[in-house]
Amino acid sequence: MSDRIFGVVGILIAIGYVIAALAIEESFLSDAVGPKAFPLIIAAILGLSSAVIALRPDAEPTWPGLGRLVEIAAAVVVMILYAEMLPVAGFVIATAFAAAYLAWRLGSVPLEAVLTGIGTSVGIYVIFHLVLGLSLARGPFGF
Repeated sequence: MSDRIFGVVGILIAIGYVIAALAIEESFLSDAVGPKAFPLIIAAILGLSSAVIALRPDAEPTWPGLGRLVEIAAAVVVMILYAEMLPVAGFVIATAFAAAYLAWRLGSVPLEAVLTGIGTSVGIYVIFHLVLGLSLARGPFGF
C-alpha cells in the first residue's frame, strides 16, 4: 500500500512540475529549446517512474528501523542547513561540510569523509565556476 501512495504522490508532484513549467514565460532571446524543456523532461521522468511504482508495487516493502529513520531525518536536516548556510559560508565551505557529513553517514571513516567532502567541494567549484563560469555562492574568503 505504501508503494502505491508513494507512486501517486510522485505523479501529483510531476503534474505540479508540468503546471509550473508551462507557466514559465519565454524571452524573445531564448534558445530553440527554451526554458520549459528541462523541467518538462524531469516531470516526464518523475511521472513515468511514479506510475510504474504505483501500478507495480512491491509485495511487502520493508521499512527501515527507527535508527535508520533518524539517520534519514538527520540527512534531511543537514541538507536544509546546507541551503541556509550557502549564502553565509559560501559554496566551497558549505558543500565541504555537507558532503563530509553525508559521506561519513554512508560508511566512510571520518578522515576519508573529510577528504571526500573537501574533494567534492573543490572539484565541483573548479568545474562549475572556473571551467564553466557559473556563479556560485561566495563565502567570507571570496570563493
